[in-house]
Amino acid sequence: MAMASKETRLRVIHLYKELHRLGRDYPDPAYNFHKKLRGLFEKNRNLTDPEEIEKAIKLGEYIRNETLALYSLRKYRHLKRMYPQDSQSDTLP
Repeated sequence: MAMASKETRLRVIHLYKELHRLGRDYPDPAYNFHKKLRGLFEKNRNLTDPEEIEKAIKLGEYIRNETLALYSLRKYRHLKRMYPQDSQSDTLP
């Protein structure tokens, strides 16, 4: 049974910490982001095949990117509500 390399282990720990921090601001508290996150990492804890480990890391990175996109969209929608369309036409010549 082969162990994951130290670099891979550090990548996984960094990804987990980053996702955990992102989960603090998740918009839907009923979704229970942290419980699902921990469940996914626990499920993959015993992976030994390097290809399967890399596949799981890629899934985690995809989830990170989608969560960041969700937050960006939420901020964009908030700003759009704060600045109505008509206010821009008043200031431009």
